[in-house]
This record gives sequence, structure tokens and C-alpha cells, in this order.
Amino acid sequence: KDTRTLLNDLQDICERNFDKPAEARRQIQQSLTEWQDLHKQGLISEDALDGMILRGSELLRCSDEEFSNILDNLEFWKPGWRPEKTNTLE
Repeated sequence: KDTRTLLNDLQDICERNFDKPAEARRQIQQSLTEWQDLHKQGLISEDALDGMILRGSELLRCSDEEFSNILDNLEFWKPGWRPEKTNTLE
């Protein structure tokens, strides 16, 4: 599977469950395992896996309101997306 297909699958999960974020999160959690299995089988690259895990993690830990905002964020669904960096003290 290529990154675009993985992104489309994730977006479909979210859009089908836009009014049921808890169900979307359940399916996303399941997808995380599937993505890791695909990577172990050599069917997706390390970069694709990393990007999907970043997106999945973002969707799993956001609030229900943020979930809706993410669905509307076109950049989130593009290959190469990365979370915004925040300034933290080390």
C-alpha cells in the first residue's frame, strides 16, 4: 500500500464516524496495529509507517472538538504532514 491509500483509508474511517469520535478512535487503534503489521511484512516503508503513526496518535489524543477541526485540515491529509512543533524547555 502506498501512503495515499493509507491516508484515504484513515480519512474514510474519520469521515464515516465524524459524529462518533469514540468509534473512530477504536478503528484508528485497530489500524495502528495493521500498519505495523504491513511494515513488518515489507508492504509499507518506515517513513509511511511513521507518518501514519503520527496522524493516528494525533487523532487518538485530541478532544472531540479538535477531532472535527482535524477532519477539515487539508494539510493533515497530505503526504509529508508533521505535527506543529511547540517550544518546550529542555
